[in-house]
Amino acid sequence: MDMASHPAMAHARAYAPVQRARWAALADAAAEANAFYMPDMLCAALDHLAGGTAVRMLEAQRDGELIGLMPVVVAARHGRLPLRCVTNWMHDHCFFGAPLIRRGEEVAAWRGLLEQLDEADWAPGFLHLRGLDAAGANAAALEALCVEQRRGRREVHRYDRAMLRSELDADAYWETNVRAKKRKELRRLQKRLAELGTVGSRLLGDGAELAAWCGEFLALEAAGWKGAEGSALACRDEDAAFFRAACAAAFENGRLHFLRMDLDGRAIAMLVNFRHGEGAFSFKIAFDEALGRFSPGVLIEIANLQAVLGDPAIGWMDSCAAADHPMIDSLWGERRTITQYRIALRGAGRSVAFALANGVEALGQRLKGQI
Repeated sequence: MDMASHPAMAHARAYAPVQRARWAALADAAAEANAFYMPDMLCAALDHLAGGTAVRMLEAQRDGELIGLMPVVVAARHGRLPLRCVTNWMHDHCFFGAPLIRRGEEVAAWRGLLEQLDEADWAPGFLHLRGLDAAGANAAALEALCVEQRRGRREVHRYDRAMLRSELDADAYWETNVRAKKRKELRRLQKRLAELGTVGSRLLGDGAELAAWCGEFLALEAAGWKGAEGSALACRDEDAAFFRAACAAAFENGRLHFLRMDLDGRAIAMLVNFRHGEGAFSFKIAFDEALGRFSPGVLIEIANLQAVLGDPAIGWMDSCAAADHPMIDSLWGERRTITQYRIALRGAGRSVAFALANGVEALGQRLKGQI
């Protein structure tokens, strides 16, 4: 077996078009979907969000074929602990961290990735893996390999977030999963909003409109609370550039699911989703807060429910929402368990860092009376 790594990318634009093509081919054959590590979004992030961060692209290969890809960085801290470690790269706009691993090569790919980290003199401490699906292909293969190699593995944290996966059509899903009182209230809001003018929703289909839609989304988001807090995409030039580049690449490859709701032709709510295979990831939502009494954010989620369950090419959608999100949890009945792992690396001093992190965590739990 030939396991090899791509050289560390200390600069954001270090990759070449041929590299992007290799990553795209791997993504098409991935065992677990992750739109955030698809080249559409990953290359846009490397171009605009890496900044001075050294993002290393680990590649696992078998006989010259790419079977695994994981972007990693060195973190100066591990939570509250002043312990340096390696972690999968998840920038502020990345909400899922599963590496791209070729279907059928899950254990072999993890073997290659971990071997590279074991041998890397730049890789301190341990591997902190964030944003994995606890029931996904990555977690299963990683657990199997850690058992085989007697390699330390500890789950650090987990939480459930809403997802949409159903064989029901949108109307049946709506009736089954949303309380009757809430359905009645939302119908009332839809009628009240319609009294103000013509209301309609549509998906982006014409590439000539993409730039304008992106601009409207950025302006709509910046006009609300995110703009006031400085967390809207438009607040930082690099974030806005990333958003436009990711949308353009995804649209070109048929993976952008961009929905808007208009009142008399003016956008009052917009929702951006990115697709990978049969899955989709809900990325960002923006709405006109001046119309908050009509709940436009909830109303566009209803339109999204219709669009997703009415599209046979989309098997599921991850909300990418925080745990216990009051809005999306009340609309979507399924849940996805997101987890973090601490994985031991081999080499001088690394076992000490792994044991220390585990020990401090265990002590903290005892002091809180959790165990």
